[in-house]
Amino acid sequence: MIELNHISKTFRIAKRNAGMKEAVKALFRKEYTEIHALQDISFSIGKGEMVGYIGPNGAGKSSTIKVMSGILTPDSGECRIDGLVPWKNRKEHVRRIGVVFGQRSQLWWDVPVIDSMELLRDIYEVEPARYCRNLDMLAQMLELGEILRTPARQLSLGQRMRCEIAASLIHSPKILFLDEPTIGLDAVSKIAVRDFIRQLNAEQKTTVILTTHDMQDIEALTQRILLIGKGRILLDGSLEQLKARNSAVRTLTVEFSGGDFVPVEGEGIHTVQLRSGHGVFAVDTRILSVSKAIEQLSAHAEITDLSVAGISAEELVVSLYEEFQI
Repeated sequence: MIELNHISKTFRIAKRNAGMKEAVKALFRKEYTEIHALQDISFSIGKGEMVGYIGPNGAGKSSTIKVMSGILTPDSGECRIDGLVPWKNRKEHVRRIGVVFGQRSQLWWDVPVIDSMELLRDIYEVEPARYCRNLDMLAQMLELGEILRTPARQLSLGQRMRCEIAASLIHSPKILFLDEPTIGLDAVSKIAVRDFIRQLNAEQKTTVILTTHDMQDIEALTQRILLIGKGRILLDGSLEQLKARNSAVRTLTVEFSGGDFVPVEGEGIHTVQLRSGHGVFAVDTRILSVSKAIEQLSAHAEITDLSVAGISAEELVVSLYEEFQI
């Protein structure tokens, strides 16, 4: 359904130093630097897949989404989505996709949300019967209710994001691009958005591409992860496969008494977090067994409680960033 082959995109950015003298000099001779946002990006995504697209800030996630949604034209490479080239068949393509940018709004700020929905209905030329059916379904699933009659500027962030998702789905797209859809949301709103996305994928087989720094979103929603760094795809696999790469790492969470706990650093163990009465330690079981690590910790203070866990999603991503030096 989605095919990217050797996509590259470079931005040319003007730069100058501070000060009036530098500003005047820049009028006659500008200095530029090139940013290689995407370098030889290739991957494919099938119908109904939910894929997490992760990487540090500036890795190229949003640029890839903009290429796939037809906003950006790449310098080289091919992209076909449902048989269409996004930047060449833009009008037909946008009828088939929905896009949510967490830090940008498609709702008109000073009018009730329902007015924005009706304008989007006209833009996408949605039949009245299908529009009413979709709006009723989205209002029920996302618990919009009276929110639809409220101006966007008077909504809380969580309410607005639910409306943004509804607006992106009012024309029944086959593909949904979500760029940081839960940024800044409280726990209740995040759970509501995740539940809705899961339900949408299960019932309508909507293909979902999710970019986020929130690994709880990734764990809750996606079966597959694409890791991008410095404009290149570094890894492609399931979360379980990626965790298996670091299966030897265990996290020890310790509650202790009897004074201050001295930070523990040694072969196979290091301190992750330490405060009064509580410590978190990472143990590489290829070097040091969990029982030996507990013995070392016991030598420093009296342990009152202890738990052992595998690597978390956040720790996994940090280790991948360190491994690929991104």
